[in-house]
Amino acid sequence: TDWNVVQRYIFEEECGFAGTPPLIPFGLAMCGPVLLRFGTEAQQQRFLPRIYNGDDFWCQGYSEPGSGSDLASLKTKAERRGDHYLVNGQKTWTTLGHFADWIFCLVRTDASLSKRQEGISFLLIDMKTPGITVRPLILMDGGHEVNEVFFDDVKVPVENLVYEEGKGWTVAKYLLGHERMNTGRIGASKRELAKLTEFAARQTGDDGRPLIEDARFRDKLTRVEVELMALEITNLRFLDQMRRSGQPPGADVSMLKIKGTEIQQALTELSMQAVGPLAQPCKSVANDADFDRFTAGLAPRYCNFRKTTIYAGSNEIQRNIISKMTLGL
Repeated sequence: TDWNVVQRYIFEEECGFAGTPPLIPFGLAMCGPVLLRFGTEAQQQRFLPRIYNGDDFWCQGYSEPGSGSDLASLKTKAERRGDHYLVNGQKTWTTLGHFADWIFCLVRTDASLSKRQEGISFLLIDMKTPGITVRPLILMDGGHEVNEVFFDDVKVPVENLVYEEGKGWTVAKYLLGHERMNTGRIGASKRELAKLTEFAARQTGDDGRPLIEDARFRDKLTRVEVELMALEITNLRFLDQMRRSGQPPGADVSMLKIKGTEIQQALTELSMQAVGPLAQPCKSVANDADFDRFTAGLAPRYCNFRKTTIYAGSNEIQRNIISKMTLGL
C-alpha cells in the first residue's frame, strides 16, 4: 500500500474495532519485514510478491516441546550437506501450520558454542518437502488452531538461509519486535469493552438492577477501561518514535505486549463473570433453541485467550527484557 506507520496503525485499529477478519500476520507482518531487512535480492524477488499477493501461506517454527519462552534452548538441528541442509527435530504450537505452504524456522546449525544464542540459523522451508509431518493439537475449546511439526531428514536448499549462518538470533529478535508490536490489539479490546458495557447495562443482577450499577463490577470494568486508555497512549508514543526515526521499535515495545495481553484476558474474565450461568459451553451451535450469539462466543474466547500472555515470549520474559535492555538492571 505504501502506507506510512501511522496509516497502517489507523487501518489495523479500525479493523480491530469493527471486528473484520484479520490478515494473518506470519507472512505480511513477520516474514515479509525480515526478508526486506535481511533477505538476499533473490529471496526478496522470489518470496515478497507471493506474500504480498497472498499466494503463499506462512507459519512460524519457533517453539519446541522444551523450548518455549526459553527459545535459545531450541534443539532442532540443521546440518550442512553440500548445497543443502538436513533438518531434524520438532516444533510445537505451530499456529495454522496445517494450512501453511511455507514455514520460517529457527534451527541450530552449530551446537559447539557455549552461548546458546549463537549457532542458531533462520531457514525458510517448503512445507511440501518430504520428511515433514504435521500433527494437530486440539485446544480446550475444541478448535484445531495449533500443531506439532516434525522434521525427519528434511532437505532444505542453502539458498533458503536468511542472513548469515549462526546469526539467526539477530533475525529472530527483529521478527519478534514486529510480532509484539501487533499484540496490543487496542481496537479489538475497545470493541470487546463496548460489547461488555452494553451487555452489563441491560443484564439484571439478583437485586433486579442492571449489572452496570453494581459497584464491584463497575469498579473492575472502569479499571480495565483506564488501563486500555493508557495502553493506547503508550502505543501512540511508540508510533511517533517510529514515524520520526523510521526504525522498528526497541525493547520497550515489550510493554505493549505485557499490558495489551493482560487487558485482553481481563476483558474475557469480566465477560464470563457478567454472563454467569448464562455462559454457554464451547460446543453450542447456532441451531440450538437457546443459542445466543454473544454469550456463545464468550467461553471459546475465554479459553483461547489464556495463551495471550505466553505467546511471542511470555510476559515474564518481557519484563526481563525491559529490566535488562531498558533499565540496565
